[in-house]
Amino acid sequence: MSSYKAEYLVFSNPPIFHNLNRTHHCKLLVTARISVPSKNPTGTVSSINLISADGSSIDMVKEGKPESFHFDERTTRVWVENFLDKIKAIPLKDSSGILSSIMEKDAGNWTLPDFNGLLMALVTANEHDLALELYSNAASCGSALAPNCWTFSIMIRCCCKRNDVDEAQRILHNMIENGCTPNVITFTTLIDSWCKRGRLVNAFEIFEVMGRTGCKPTAQTYNCLLKGLCYVGRVEKAHEMLMNMGKESITPDIYSYTAVMDGFCKVGRSDEAMGLLNQAMEMGLAPSVVTFNTLFNGYNKEGRPYQGFRVLNLMKEKNCRPDSISYSTLLSGLLKWGKIRAALGVYKEVVAMGYQVDGRMMSNLLRGLCMKSWKEKDLVQDAYQVFDKMRSGFSIIDQSTYGFVIRTLCMGRKMEEAMDHLQQMIRMGYIPRTITFNNVIQALCMEGKIREALVVLVIMYENGKIPSRTSYDMLVKELNQQGRLLDACNVYGAALKQGVIPHRIPLR
Repeated sequence: MSSYKAEYLVFSNPPIFHNLNRTHHCKLLVTARISVPSKNPTGTVSSINLISADGSSIDMVKEGKPESFHFDERTTRVWVENFLDKIKAIPLKDSSGILSSIMEKDAGNWTLPDFNGLLMALVTANEHDLALELYSNAASCGSALAPNCWTFSIMIRCCCKRNDVDEAQRILHNMIENGCTPNVITFTTLIDSWCKRGRLVNAFEIFEVMGRTGCKPTAQTYNCLLKGLCYVGRVEKAHEMLMNMGKESITPDIYSYTAVMDGFCKVGRSDEAMGLLNQAMEMGLAPSVVTFNTLFNGYNKEGRPYQGFRVLNLMKEKNCRPDSISYSTLLSGLLKWGKIRAALGVYKEVVAMGYQVDGRMMSNLLRGLCMKSWKEKDLVQDAYQVFDKMRSGFSIIDQSTYGFVIRTLCMGRKMEEAMDHLQQMIRMGYIPRTITFNNVIQALCMEGKIREALVVLVIMYENGKIPSRTSYDMLVKELNQQGRLLDACNVYGAALKQGVIPHRIPLR
């Protein structure tokens, strides 16, 4: 396999809005094929193998015996997976020493493709410090391991991944000074790293160097710059660059449009973002779910969550299936701006599609339903269904949410359920607020259930809560109305002992 092909496999450029962190940190799932043979002292051709067939080399590494780690003829593939696992199991200072010893002892057997293959493996496995250690030791091996384009590109990626972009830029200049021309992937990697840090001056400096070397940028390169400009709030400049891409014979892709749309949405210009979406679709570009989610966020920030339904309908027209982020963003916007009934409809649609709604979102929906149901009684049952869904799942119901539910049940005259949840709340370790106890006492007194109301008063005492003046007033009033004057005097006396003076007094 050629060095160019190997470099392409490592540095293939993913879309800006896709997940950039797909490598496994604990296990290296790729192997590097040796493309250039090396000669041993006898003059025969062999391939360098870091792992011996019987596993003895691994044992030597594990035991910290680099002097016994020899390269000899085994196979045409370098299996770096086990080697890296063993290296990572050793403290960094020891593993660095082992790498140095291996290079000093066996430098004559190394070829540059072998060296690049190991560098590539270390960077892919996120062993950036080891890769830098290996790279810095290469100079002691003479011209045999003099870095080529692939070596420099690997190290630029390494430095970018370890957030040392200044060093990556230094390596790039060193690369050019040594007569190596970076390819578009290497330039784009460095530009993207500067843009993610908001360092647009540095990013455009690299972009200019790119032009001077005759390397033509791709849409991916422009996407990095577009996103970087929007990140620092230069949305107009990003829009201008997007419109001028055609003049540079670069056709914008959907990620180009999405980057600028996101910029418009973040500064409260979602309608202009929608205009860009329409322009992209007229060009025959298919919007992704990320593109539509950008609009959901924009309209929410502007206080126009109902526009999210327009976006949702457009998604369905374009056969773009909304994901959980689409629905959760729409739902959160509706809840934030108090559109409870609309939020309930979205919630039911989400559940019907099999998506899970996170606990925080369900708590917000439940609270909104509870408060709305205090005036619109038809929502009480919906509130209780959401609450029951939370209890049957893995959602954590906090103290405040319990208080809203208990008040709603009291206002709906469902006192048995209200008492059950009050007791359950206490069993879970929560101490209800005084207002929650008062809601239950008031509802019980309104139904003439003074005995149960007195039980709630006792529960307050048992849980260290001092009843308020309102608590005693409601009880004294109800006892007076029922003609239980002695009991009213007892409750009044208990209040005085607690240092509380009720407004209501027992009748004589």
